[in-house]
Amino acid sequence: METKKVAFYTLGCKLNFSETSAIGRQFEERGFRKVPFEDAADIYVINTCSVTDHADRKCRKVVKEALKHNPEAFVTIVGCYAQLKPQEIAEIPGVHAVLGAAEKFQLVDILAGFEKAPQTQVYASPISAATEFHAAHSFGDRTRTFLKVQDGCDYSCSFCTIPLARGNSRSGSVQSVVERVQGLATTGVKEIVLTGVNLGDFGLQGANRERLENFYDLVQALDNVDGINRFRISSCEPNLLTDDVIRFVAQSRRFMPHFHIPLQSGSDKILGLMRRRYRRALYADRVRLIKEVMPHACIGVDVIVGFPGETEEDFLETYQFLNDLDISYLHVFPYSERENTLAPTLPGRVQDRVRHERTTQLRSLSEKKKRHFYAQHAGLEAEVLFEDDVTNGVMEGFTPNYIRVAAKYDPLMVGELKRLRLTAVNPQGQMEAEEVGVFA
Repeated sequence: METKKVAFYTLGCKLNFSETSAIGRQFEERGFRKVPFEDAADIYVINTCSVTDHADRKCRKVVKEALKHNPEAFVTIVGCYAQLKPQEIAEIPGVHAVLGAAEKFQLVDILAGFEKAPQTQVYASPISAATEFHAAHSFGDRTRTFLKVQDGCDYSCSFCTIPLARGNSRSGSVQSVVERVQGLATTGVKEIVLTGVNLGDFGLQGANRERLENFYDLVQALDNVDGINRFRISSCEPNLLTDDVIRFVAQSRRFMPHFHIPLQSGSDKILGLMRRRYRRALYADRVRLIKEVMPHACIGVDVIVGFPGETEEDFLETYQFLNDLDISYLHVFPYSERENTLAPTLPGRVQDRVRHERTTQLRSLSEKKKRHFYAQHAGLEAEVLFEDDVTNGVMEGFTPNYIRVAAKYDPLMVGELKRLRLTAVNPQGQMEAEEVGVFA
């Protein structure tokens, strides 16, 4: 019997990429052959997102492309959008199965022979059924591996559908994460990025979601695992990024001085409307402490502009707050209405044109902040971990504090740590460097 080929496409966050990889390994363990998306697969699995705009349009486009490669393929949709809108997805021409949050990790068992039925097969339980934590990690695509250590969220931000798409906060144990990291260390992985929906809320475990451990416990334990050169903490809520964690990272040999901390707005009024669990004073305090104990630390910030009720004065308050903060870059998102959230019912809708203008202003500020941060490091030496992405004969790598370094492609440098002297920022916004020796 001919081995069936399966291909994957992932929309959205790093967490989705790690889960796609985990599902891919399940297929391979059952004897399927994983192939590139354009390789006329027998089965296509599309992992969707509900956070990015136009989820329906993007999903339809990927389905259409899959069927171009193989019109007879079996197409399966999973992910956050699949949990939120299973029946809507089921009506997309060419979709044969839709699986929700509680079912996606049983995909191979549920669909078994991947036989097409007269109607689209929908397996999507209420989100309350998604109670089990499924560990996942990305592998084989990059030098860095994204390791999922937490899932779900207990917060109720007024703009967000993630709790509806992924369920309550839950995680495995510190010991289970340590064991996974030890296993990854044997494969030659040099950098692990810890990911989760609400990463700082790590520690809720078991059917009753008891808080048996916390994120600080995890960070301390991982710092003692041999074989991994670098750990990075992905996005962490400012109210959960504790002094203990920050000070521990400052003296750690393995945790990198790089933080991504969602702000969303620099206006306390808007933060209140968003139902965020902090105000700008706490955020400023997080940044101050990080820079106090790690002057060269990189700090990234998520911001939403055009939220209902955001006046020009509120936006300028956000702009000035960010301009004054010692941060390194911004991820800026224009507010986008989401069904079954409180935000669209709030008064003071901001026109799309204004949302776009404000987004452009903050993205310009981000570029200014990033170039300033990079320029501060010109002339300094740093250990750069090069990845396997090569474009036009140029390869890229990252310093511990997440400065993107460009260098002429050298196959011997892929996946290696090299000690370089940072020289200048090039027109593409990358740091250029020259070799001063090899880091062993």
